[in-house]
Amino acid sequence: MVTGATSLSMVRTELFATMADTQQCLEQFLEERDSGVLLQQAVTNLQQVKGILSLIELTGAELLAQEMQALAMDIPAGADQDRNEQLTAINNALHVLRRYLEQLEANWIEMPELMLPAINKLRCASGQPKLPESFFFSAKLNFKHPEPDTQDVTEDWQQLARRLRQMYQVGLLSVLKEERVAASYGLMMRALHRLDSINKHPEQNNFFWVAAATFESMNDGKLLLKQSRKQLFSRIDREIKLHLANGGHTSPRGLLKDLLYLIALADSDGTLATQVRIAASLPSLPFTDHMLADEYQRLSGPGTNVLRSLSVAIQEELSSVKDAVDLIERGTASFEQFSILHVTVAKLEKILAMVGLSTASNALKNHLGKVIHWQAAEDVQFEDLLKLADTVIYVEGLVLGLERGQNVQVAEESEAEVFARHQLMEARIVVTEEAKAGLSMTKRAITAYFESSGDRAHLDNIPVILTNVRGGLQFIDEERAAHLVNACIDYIQNHMINAMDMPIEQALESLADALTSLEYYLEGGSLLNRKEDREVLDLAQESIQALGVQVQQ
Repeated sequence: MVTGATSLSMVRTELFATMADTQQCLEQFLEERDSGVLLQQAVTNLQQVKGILSLIELTGAELLAQEMQALAMDIPAGADQDRNEQLTAINNALHVLRRYLEQLEANWIEMPELMLPAINKLRCASGQPKLPESFFFSAKLNFKHPEPDTQDVTEDWQQLARRLRQMYQVGLLSVLKEERVAASYGLMMRALHRLDSINKHPEQNNFFWVAAATFESMNDGKLLLKQSRKQLFSRIDREIKLHLANGGHTSPRGLLKDLLYLIALADSDGTLATQVRIAASLPSLPFTDHMLADEYQRLSGPGTNVLRSLSVAIQEELSSVKDAVDLIERGTASFEQFSILHVTVAKLEKILAMVGLSTASNALKNHLGKVIHWQAAEDVQFEDLLKLADTVIYVEGLVLGLERGQNVQVAEESEAEVFARHQLMEARIVVTEEAKAGLSMTKRAITAYFESSGDRAHLDNIPVILTNVRGGLQFIDEERAAHLVNACIDYIQNHMINAMDMPIEQALESLADALTSLEYYLEGGSLLNRKEDREVLDLAQESIQALGVQVQQ
């Protein structure tokens, strides 16, 4: 029997008619709440839709129909207004299902993953837990770490493990707040990779290794930072705690599957991600993260986002203003067009104020007093017309944020305040970028030093580079970070350049931990001086002290 997308045309007429009848029943039920007949008809129709989709084996669509039916059966006849959310969820799901099937007819590409957002909205409306992103994903879970690079730990194991977990938590906190996300992924990957290297039972579990590869993949693949993924990363922290408390702990298979799905989705060619993909024989997915998001947005259809619709309307009004300005500049505008220009500018000013774009609203308001007196081209000063054109372009740029679904907020500051703050920020950014580059160069030099079995030539320029980093940090009043860099200089000079023997690998890893923490701190925390950023410096200091080096306070 022919199944899947290819057989959809055989049942299309009946399927679409049943779905349309279901929507009509539900809409009528909103008006006639006591009609159990309408509700029962909707339930019967959804059962029929589910049966048809099951027959042609459209897995994602069938599951969506099943969730709609279950939710509809939970709604009693005579339901009051508190059931409106559930009724709306079913109607929206029917809309998504119809659009998905229409797209399937045109493209013949089945992607059950596209149904998950709608399925989870139904499950939320019925009080059920959401299905994971990896629900439709299949992967081998009983694979082994190919070559675990386990290191001997010279310092207290629990203390080192605690410090590495804290490193992960610092990155996690920033990710949850959506701040310095890329740098945070790097910090979290570093912490997990180090935990993997000191794992006493690598043969029993792959958790740290797979989790580290996940953050490498999140960064390389530019995967979207969804709420479900934030929750997943928080679960990783809880797993770390369990592993540290019990070295023989085995991570849940579902968690491992969720991590493997993200690795497969990103398709990164990073070292860790590639190792995991090969070991787990991960399949190549026919879609990307951004493709899924864009396709689901299209399935949701127009009208689901008020801000986006509002943006389109505002841009139409802005276009008419630009056309009028162009005609005035050419001297061909009619009296009626002058009148329309004033009405349009006044309307735009009110709309922008209503959606919170107060600065843009005020900018247009400043032109109203002059525009109202423009009756003919000879009444217009060219300079005033040019200023109005500049304001329109400025407003147009802000409104694009609405089209992306963002709630744009503009700070109420004077131009002088904005300029001064911008200049100061630019100066700090230049110094900070130079410092980050110096720290990154130092880490590469230390890696080369280790791989060459202690060739000091790789370290020749490092003291000078780090001295410049220290000076830059002192220049922007980052005294504590400067002291930490100075401690790194002392260790490199005394224990690597001037010493007869190369430090053990664990010591070099601790030095790299300190440099990584300083690098992360400079990603933005130094500009804000928040508690979590001070904790990053605490981590750097602990790593340096583990080397036996004291830090100037």
